[in-house]
Amino acid sequence: MTSTKLNTEQLIQLCISGNQSAQLEIYNRYYKVMYNTSFRIVKNSFLAEDIMQDSFLLAFTKLKELKDIKIFGPWLKRIVINNSIYHYKKNSKIQNVPLDDVLYKIEDTTTDIENNSEHTNLKVRMLLNTLKTLKENYRIALTLNLIEGYDYDEISEIMNITNANCRTTISRAKESLRQKLQLKETH
Repeated sequence: MTSTKLNTEQLIQLCISGNQSAQLEIYNRYYKVMYNTSFRIVKNSFLAEDIMQDSFLLAFTKLKELKDIKIFGPWLKRIVINNSIYHYKKNSKIQNVPLDDVLYKIEDTTTDIENNSEHTNLKVRMLLNTLKTLKENYRIALTLNLIEGYDYDEISEIMNITNANCRTTISRAKESLRQKLQLKETH
């Protein structure tokens, strides 16, 4: 049986035993999502790719420590997010580049909303473009909450802030996003 016919849990078992073709299959199944996750945080294509690859290497070396192989996807995403935030904070201390000067790719949303109308695609693009104009901590908090699906406790831990601060940040970020979207709709 070829590895493409195996489910993720079977592939993970093969990866634990050191099967490189299973590792390649897992990589091929997850790399786009993990790259997009990293890119939304670090806003640099090359850095996002490096982080994504480093995260896969770390995940494969720590795979035996994963208690439940059914949660491999979320576990890998958490590794990618933690690595991305670490690199983002490290690089933001070194260089202070205005957000408008940074090339920002919009995630290919067509796979998620293929059956929706062109109007919906435009609204999603407008929302994502507006999201990138928010203050950095607002953008990261909203991305983790609304796009990645993390709850307040997880975001607090990832961003190293208190739970109350996290709730306030997300609330303010939503309000800021709402105001910017209303301004765009009126113009």
